[in-house]
Amino acid sequence: MHTPRPGRFEPRDLAELKSLRASHPELAPAIDLQAELVDFQRRLQGRIPTPVVLGTTGEGAVRLAAGHRLLELADLSPDWSDLRLAVRRVADILRRHEALDAGDYTRIVGLTREGGRLEALLADWYAESLPPIDRRTQTAIHRAAFPAILDQVLSLGLRPFLTKAAHVAAQGLDLAAWGRPWCPFCGAEPDFAVLTPNGGRLLTCGRCEGRWPWEPVGCPWCGTLDPGQLVTLASSDGQYRLYACNVCRRT
Repeated sequence: MHTPRPGRFEPRDLAELKSLRASHPELAPAIDLQAELVDFQRRLQGRIPTPVVLGTTGEGAVRLAAGHRLLELADLSPDWSDLRLAVRRVADILRRHEALDAGDYTRIVGLTREGGRLEALLADWYAESLPPIDRRTQTAIHRAAFPAILDQVLSLGLRPFLTKAAHVAAQGLDLAAWGRPWCPFCGAEPDFAVLTPNGGRLLTCGRCEGRWPWEPVGCPWCGTLDPGQLVTLASSDGQYRLYACNVCRRT
């Protein structure tokens, strides 16, 4: 008797993108782009060696207490050939989905073939998200000659490395006392927030996918905690909320 082979496991995020595509076909181009990026990043992350990072040591707690982020580029120990490949593949995907024009694509791919140039630009870009306490050490390599979308390509290319390192660093780490609106893992600003059943709020980093608790009400960009300065817009089903700050004019 023939036994059917089990179907291939589909990760939750890809399954949800597929479901969203079915219910909102008008969003198909954007969803297809996101699905291909997620699939590539997942495959690359699976072959990246697990790094040893500060979150798993006492030194990690010391760094957090002082307001420093846990992950610097050196902590990721990236294989630069893998990282160059990641940047090229991201550029390929964006170009294929018409999110990157031909000229910018050529310049970015060319950058990955210049010895040491990508490393220097990546270090410059990553230093821009240093926590305030460390920003005096920021490097000053000029990136104005490159298209603005390079920042997005670098972020997407580095994400598999950062996500794996942040996952390792978070094991057994208590972030309750972090108390800052920037990511304790990579230092980036939050992109999203999750409201917990007990009334708390977890900020989420779009670069390394780290999560950490912060004030239930307040602007993570300018720090104002005055509810009177914050405007909240909720979706019709109550599942999503958009916060706007009247102080810094950010949402």
